[in-house]
Amino acid sequence: MKEQKIRFDYNNMTSDFIGEKEGISQATLNSYKDQTQKAFDFVKENAGKGMMGWTELAYNQDEIVEDILATAKDVRKNFKAFVVLGIGGSALGPIAVFQALKHLHYNELPDEKRNGPKFYVEDNVDPERMNALLDIIDVKNTMFNVITKSGATSETMSQYLIITDLLKKALGDDFAKNVIATTDTKKGNLIKLAQKEGFKTFYIPDGVGGRFSELCPVGLLPAAVLGIDIKSFLKGARFTQENATTSDITKNAPLCAALLQYISIKNGKNVSVMMPYADSLKYIADWYCQLWGESLGKEVDLDGNTVNVGQTPVKSLGVTDQHSQVQLYAEGPFDKVITFIAVDNFRSSYVIPEGLPEFPDVNFLCNNDLGKLLNTERVATEYALTKKQKANRTIYLPEVNEFTLGQLLMFFMLETAYTGALLNINTFNQPGVEEGKKATFALFDRKGFEEKKAELNSAKKKDPKYII
Repeated sequence: MKEQKIRFDYNNMTSDFIGEKEGISQATLNSYKDQTQKAFDFVKENAGKGMMGWTELAYNQDEIVEDILATAKDVRKNFKAFVVLGIGGSALGPIAVFQALKHLHYNELPDEKRNGPKFYVEDNVDPERMNALLDIIDVKNTMFNVITKSGATSETMSQYLIITDLLKKALGDDFAKNVIATTDTKKGNLIKLAQKEGFKTFYIPDGVGGRFSELCPVGLLPAAVLGIDIKSFLKGARFTQENATTSDITKNAPLCAALLQYISIKNGKNVSVMMPYADSLKYIADWYCQLWGESLGKEVDLDGNTVNVGQTPVKSLGVTDQHSQVQLYAEGPFDKVITFIAVDNFRSSYVIPEGLPEFPDVNFLCNNDLGKLLNTERVATEYALTKKQKANRTIYLPEVNEFTLGQLLMFFMLETAYTGALLNINTFNQPGVEEGKKATFALFDRKGFEEKKAELNSAKKKDPKYII
């Protein structure tokens, strides 16, 4: 296990490396000992309660996992495609894990090499996207996994209506065998539909919000269908938790990371850049953006004070974005913390062949592995940013596999929970999202939202002079 442990390196956030003005000293870290203890205690005492049910997912799903594995085996045997209908955490988690652990061109592999159904996640309602999906799948041999806790998510349920209409036309009364529902155990529309139609059903546990749901059936079922080892994935998450049982920041990496981000936010570093140096981890940045932004962007704190806190997450990819964003990070404002994700050992290699001896500025690359080039560029970027006194930190994965990925996701979820506790906010609600949902309902004249519709109708109209 030790050799597969992910590592958190925060040298380049300290005053020893980026100077007293931009860096954080050991004395400063020590001065937050009481607040850090309080944040640690809050997360520990509330684990498994309220909206912190996600903290138990690595421990309490043995029976559910067996059901998932059996269902996944059946799907793999009988269906050519597996489609997730969901949005937010119901989509971003499955996408991130798929990208991380499967062949980067998985759907293009021939059947005998893919050894499983093609995989698609429909996380938007763009009509062109829906039509494009329907151009390349046959609904009769596709399993659709509808994921929504409430069963009232407009985007997901509009997709549900489209897909079930097509399935009924193609399969008649047998259409239900092509649908799996992942939803609440008791409340909402989807559980009622599942019971009425006879859909195979998995449940989103109480206390598990969308952005914290990847370790429950929301993420585990798609992963298992893809042949991913979900038991090892959960073991990785559990491993992170077992190494986060103390308030000592020298031993609890997620708590240390949270304190550094909290101090950075207080010091005006209001942008968090997530920059994996591996194509397999590209969509971890997308998943992180929802987790960090939706959890920490809050108008009021737990005492009712208006605080308007948060740190804007930005997704990036090394080395691609060395050629687009790093110029800003190196020479722009001192308002960012850059998080690199590094991989020690890639799962494959490719040596650059010998050639072009007449061009020394190219030939020096020859006989080197692409993974070495990628990691060398990461080290060089880290150095360049540190030289400019720009705060950065690195999370190292020994390799990308189920165990290390489970660790990584739990690291970020715990870091988010600790940071929210330090900020004294409700980390697990999303009132800003709810306002937009209510406005959408009103604009569609949904019953019960007449007052909101009147509010929208009375809003100040746009002035044509500001439209060019």
